[in-house]
Amino acid sequence: MTAHYQAHGDVAVITLDNPPVNGLGLATRRALVAGLQQAQADDAIRSIVITGAGKAFSGGADITEFGTDKALAEPNLHSVIAAVENSSKPVVAAIHSVCMGGGLELALGCHYRIAAPGCSVALPEVKLGILPGAGGTQRLPRVVGVEAALNMIVSGESVKSELIAGVPGQKLFDKLAASPESLPEEALAFARGVAEDHAKGGPLPLVRNLPCKHPQGDAYFQFARNMVKGMAKNFPAPLKCVDAVEAATKGKFADGLAKERELFIHLMWTAESRALRHLFFAERAASKIPDVPADTPQRDIRKVAVIGAGTMGGGIAMNFLNAGLPVVMLETKQEALERGVGIMRKNYEAQVKKGKLKQDKYEQRMALLSTTLDYADLKDADLVIEAVFEDLGVKETVFKQLDAVCKPGAILASNTSTLDVNKIAAFTARPQDVVGLHFFSPANVMKLLEVVRGDKTAKDVMATVMQVAKKIRKVAVVSGVCDGFIGNRMIEQYGRQGGFLLDEGCTPQQVDKAIERFGFAMGPFRMGDLAGNDIGWAIRKRRYVEKPGMKYSKTADLLCEQGRFGQKVGKGWYDYVPGKRDAIPNAEVEQMIAEHRAALGITPRKISDEEIVQRLVFSLVNEAAHILQEGIANKASDIDVVYIFGYGFPVHRGGPLQYANEFGLFNVVAAMQRFARNPLDDAQFWQPAPLLARLLAEGKQF
Repeated sequence: MTAHYQAHGDVAVITLDNPPVNGLGLATRRALVAGLQQAQADDAIRSIVITGAGKAFSGGADITEFGTDKALAEPNLHSVIAAVENSSKPVVAAIHSVCMGGGLELALGCHYRIAAPGCSVALPEVKLGILPGAGGTQRLPRVVGVEAALNMIVSGESVKSELIAGVPGQKLFDKLAASPESLPEEALAFARGVAEDHAKGGPLPLVRNLPCKHPQGDAYFQFARNMVKGMAKNFPAPLKCVDAVEAATKGKFADGLAKERELFIHLMWTAESRALRHLFFAERAASKIPDVPADTPQRDIRKVAVIGAGTMGGGIAMNFLNAGLPVVMLETKQEALERGVGIMRKNYEAQVKKGKLKQDKYEQRMALLSTTLDYADLKDADLVIEAVFEDLGVKETVFKQLDAVCKPGAILASNTSTLDVNKIAAFTARPQDVVGLHFFSPANVMKLLEVVRGDKTAKDVMATVMQVAKKIRKVAVVSGVCDGFIGNRMIEQYGRQGGFLLDEGCTPQQVDKAIERFGFAMGPFRMGDLAGNDIGWAIRKRRYVEKPGMKYSKTADLLCEQGRFGQKVGKGWYDYVPGKRDAIPNAEVEQMIAEHRAALGITPRKISDEEIVQRLVFSLVNEAAHILQEGIANKASDIDVVYIFGYGFPVHRGGPLQYANEFGLFNVVAAMQRFARNPLDDAQFWQPAPLLARLLAEGKQF
């Protein structure tokens, strides 16, 4: 049973028990209604308490049921709330820990609510591209006011119960318990008290009967729409939330409820909601490794060492300091250490200045940092991460020294972005302890962490680093060993297409603007300037030796020969003014592209934004299909997570493979066949990957 019934004298307590967050799936809804009916039928019961077991009152609807028959099966959440409202005996919600989504809607349907302090209260449905669908947009404004309710619904952010309880005139909570521990007893006493009051006659209070108005009416909602439109951009749900809350102020409760339902169903079928729901599951699934059981023992990580105090090393160290873990940072020269620590201090001080970090927290974090020039000082580290120059010879020197000084069982990690982790592991006598931890720059900000699993990496190492990733608030995705792993291997094909587009007639800003309108944070040329064009140049030089037959545009090489390495030198594909990130088009760069084009005998053609976007995005899709086929990624959704959290792929499109599914694999392959006929492109690359061809033939999706 996912809900339990227990009589405490004259009070029936129905406890939701569907771990981890007491989701209101069909079985739970049925058990809850059965409990209500049992209480109604028992003359000895005078009132009812609904609460949740474990660490939640209820996190809301069971979203694994979205899009299935179970979501609509009776009793649906509307029917459950109606059963609560229609109870002839007072129903009290005893709220604690987490009360979100459908859980809050259920509580709003109860006659009374008592809350424990510290409870997170929210209607987060907007984060899944939908709106509260069981009366949340109609009932919440009636108890906390229209503006507070709209803010909660449009943002989806949680508010602590004690903050709400302290707002004058709020009717969400009838009582705030003294503590979470005292909630059960206080709820029973409260339920007995309201039963006494109810025995004197009079109807039970219903939130739906409370008035709902805003003094400025239409003017307020127009203002709200303008504000939301500016923030919501590619997401339809926030504006529909405004429509739903406005409906609560305009007419009868039943009419508002009908409007909410209509808007909810509309949003459920949007591509944006499908994308957000896909990412919700994908992010949670990424941490699961098929052959590493959830109960795999983990190694104890109490002290971390970082090799290299550059931008990357400092950013990596900050993640661990933020999580309260001591870090020892090693460099070869004292001035490099001092420069690195100085940059870390600047980063923290900027956070303090903006009010994002308290001064005492900043001091606590820096107190956890120690520095050294001696490898011997790493002997007691549990996890060592090297962040040195991306060269196999340099890595070899580092890992041989680590192998000599680190204690048995220490995890040795490389922050390599492209190099062979198996070769790096072979520099040690303990390849089972070696793993790739590819942080993204800036490492203290970017959420993605590619965890590169070598052929000999031990399962307990994998289990440990996935848990460490959670501790430092990263979204970790497992990759196998190949050049560039998941993200950089794909981005190379994306960059190649960018080069071909320049050869054929585009300017850098035309390509960037087209893909940015599609929703990317920045286009390939602005991204190159940010990362450093010399990095791509070094990779291409390696490619010219390793894969002499691979086709590349030489435009980027010409740019680098002029020393235009990007933002760090104030000039790349664009020009940059010190202290600003604005990309200013450069006429000489455009002239260089035109001259190179002419030297190749290419007549420029007009290229549509649609072609630009498709060539860039479908190059990612086809390479991703190869990566899946080879087992480098465990599942398609992992690749989407990599691209959303590491490469600025538009969230509302759900990642390259989710977008390909939405676009239709038949249409994707048809476009690829068109590109293969372009003599200036790479026909061989545009042959559909075997997995993509098979999915199309079988009528399946990624």
